[in-house]
Amino acid sequence: MTGWRRLRRWLVRIAVGFFALSIVLVAVYRVLPPPITPLMVVRLVEGEGLSKDWTSYDDVSPLLFKAVIAAEDARFCEHLGFDFTAMREAWRKNQKGRRVYGGSTISMQTAKNLFLWPGRDYVRKGFEAYFTVLLELLWDKRRILETYVNIVEFGHGIYGAEAASRAYFKKSAKDLTPREAALLAAVLPNPRGWSAAHPGPGVSRRAATIQARMRELPPPEGSRCPVGPFAD
Repeated sequence: MTGWRRLRRWLVRIAVGFFALSIVLVAVYRVLPPPITPLMVVRLVEGEGLSKDWTSYDDVSPLLFKAVIAAEDARFCEHLGFDFTAMREAWRKNQKGRRVYGGSTISMQTAKNLFLWPGRDYVRKGFEAYFTVLLELLWDKRRILETYVNIVEFGHGIYGAEAASRAYFKKSAKDLTPREAALLAAVLPNPRGWSAAHPGPGVSRRAATIQARMRELPPPEGSRCPVGPFAD
């Protein structure tokens, strides 16, 4: 057997192993909470703590799910993982100014936070798209939302809605007010630089905009969205 054929065989084995493992992981995490994510490991290595407390969907205020949808992905209930309209809008805005806009959906961000390392390279984006497809195929929207708000970074060493609610508002995630839910959603683009507990003018304005969007978003059609009417 030539060296090339041997290498090709090993590459095929690695690819098959990766696809099999990824499908198994996505299937397992459909019913079990993920114990840790790559980002959490990176932050631990960097010297930050780890505060997280997995909380079931029914024990998180619906207001937080509504705020996250209003802030991050208004068409979450409609798309199948990729919002091409938002991507086109982000691309158009990026051509006009220095600020970089993203078109990531909640499904894409869940895939990134759950399985991948921090970064913006094209290899990671390719894996992100792959895992997004798996999540949309094997999970429902309720599980995607539940996982996202449980693993997303809300501050230095703070992950998930329950840990963030306890740290910033001294209460359970089930008891968040509309304003508190909007503040948590407002800091998601920069959780290590912005504070939900002590919001600056920019975060306060963003939270107010999110609250307005929560009232303006139409009720979801059909059964794809688990978050009832959007008006608070």
